[in-house]
Amino acid sequence: MKGTVFNIRSFSVNDGPGIRLTVFLKGCPLNCFWCHNPESRSPEEEVVKSSQRVGDKCFEVDETIGYEMRASEILERALADKAFFEESGGGITLSGGEPMFQHEFVAEILQLCKKHDIHTALDTSGFAPTQFFEQVLPYTDLFLFDLKLMDDAQHIQHTGESNKLILKNLQHLVDQNKKIIIRIPLILGVTDTVANLTTIKGLLQKHKAIERIDLLPYHNLAQAKYARLGTPGPSAYLEGYPKEKAAEIRSFFQESVSVVSIGG
Repeated sequence: MKGTVFNIRSFSVNDGPGIRLTVFLKGCPLNCFWCHNPESRSPEEEVVKSSQRVGDKCFEVDETIGYEMRASEILERALADKAFFEESGGGITLSGGEPMFQHEFVAEILQLCKKHDIHTALDTSGFAPTQFFEQVLPYTDLFLFDLKLMDDAQHIQHTGESNKLILKNLQHLVDQNKKIIIRIPLILGVTDTVANLTTIKGLLQKHKAIERIDLLPYHNLAQAKYARLGTPGPSAYLEGYPKEKAAEIRSFFQESVSVVSIGG
């Protein structure tokens, strides 16, 4: 089976345990205004204009974002790094976008990797039909599960979709005793409010099996991506997240889970 990928990153250390191969898939049903990967939103290949300089001359060229790959080709990439996975306790992580947007492709990749004893992780917003998660459960060792906003109206306002399905899927993964790391994007004045963080903390105290949180402070490194796509980005009005506030939030959660990291 083929799917659409927009980037593959070897030797990644922020997308699960150990050294990992992270595969970024195109397509996302959410519309978060702080998105770090705007090139992932459309499921289709996109052609954009970019500039290349040769000497003192600048040329405009077409650049294609997204390309088709077979699940077997991704397995080959993972097998090439298997020695590093085994040494570090790493593996493959499927990210996006929302990887479950291409759930059949994802299921095939994960199944192939498990046949070769490669640790698998799925980086997900949780916004996909529950039956899609059912298809990948047997082949996924770890879920990196985003929690953005607990208030449904605010979630709709800032992402374009309700959080009810997301919370339902989180409960389902917990009920299936899956290993989960909660990831919280820290957006100043949006996701980092006392009310939102307190509600997330209460949820984690209910789900004692969740032992780790990754706090993901906003950064504006995606500014060039938005410019390349010709799309208005958040960088004009979002500053980098204050380190002191991220540290305070880390302390806030430390009594609820065993590990709280900043930046994954």
